[in-house]
Amino acid sequence: MALCALVGCKDPVDEAAKKRIFSAEDPPQAVAAASQKLPPEEVADDFVIARRVLEMGAAETTERIGAHTYNATVSWEWAQVGRTVRLKETRELLSGPGGVSGDFAARMSNTNDQGVEVLRVGGKVFARTTYGRDGAGKFRQRLRDRGMAERIREEASGTLRDFDQLFSGRLKLAASGTSTIEGRTAWKYVVSLGPPGAEVADGLPPLVTPKNGADGTTRLRQHFYAARDPRALSGEVYVDAETSVVLKARLDGRLAVKGDAADGGEAGDAELHLVIESNLTGIGRAPVIVTPKEFLPDEDKPDGVAAALARFGIERKRADAGVPAAEPQDEGE
Repeated sequence: MALCALVGCKDPVDEAAKKRIFSAEDPPQAVAAASQKLPPEEVADDFVIARRVLEMGAAETTERIGAHTYNATVSWEWAQVGRTVRLKETRELLSGPGGVSGDFAARMSNTNDQGVEVLRVGGKVFARTTYGRDGAGKFRQRLRDRGMAERIREEASGTLRDFDQLFSGRLKLAASGTSTIEGRTAWKYVVSLGPPGAEVADGLPPLVTPKNGADGTTRLRQHFYAARDPRALSGEVYVDAETSVVLKARLDGRLAVKGDAADGGEAGDAELHLVIESNLTGIGRAPVIVTPKEFLPDEDKPDGVAAALARFGIERKRADAGVPAAEPQDEGE
């Protein structure tokens, strides 16, 4: 050991630690993913490539293809025991240049007059909910975003991903030549229902069951995901030959769900008919995304929430912007 110290031997553990500490920072996940080659001509033959293409997120899409506008509609029709419920969603995402860190505007709404709108302009985030036929109120700036904007961006552009996961990854793609979409060459794939097999992994940990059991709504939701049975599927998907980004898609599928045995099957069997349409336009053209002219400032606790809590004797204990207020002292202290 003394001889090693004299001649300057290097400890491999120390060297490995130094290499990790002083190495260049890894690029964001979306940037790293966008650098991977996904051969569009192999989508029909490779399950892994197909899932990467069908479930590509908004940040990676922007890194690959640049500025664009994404629009999608989702039509739901739920039939059960002679009763039918219909709902239609619209999703829109304006993606500016700059890739994963660029500006964007995400909007989602449905025919129940519910929705949300989120903007990120110059790194600043603004959000508002949209209720009622007259639209939304004012935006509120969100200085402490905590990833909300990214989640809404991914959700707004995730129509195809949601459909694929709902149908347990059973989208079977068959190559059907090429076409031209937005002036770009695209591989056309005809979609049909594939055999049961490789379930799309969600990477989530096992569910934790409450001590007193799940509530009724949660049980229904869990039963739906466990008992859903894809019955029919058709449509087409167009994949950009250069970037492997889905440029256009239309899918029509049906799921059957057996009645829940836990309630004696009283609810009866049900069927979900789902139709989605999506397309990318304005590729390479930066959409207009500007800071709202009027917006509410960020708050540690919105006045409406604070007022509701105050009615039950729960007073605000923190000042705005997260600055701790003086805690009340017990009389005996």
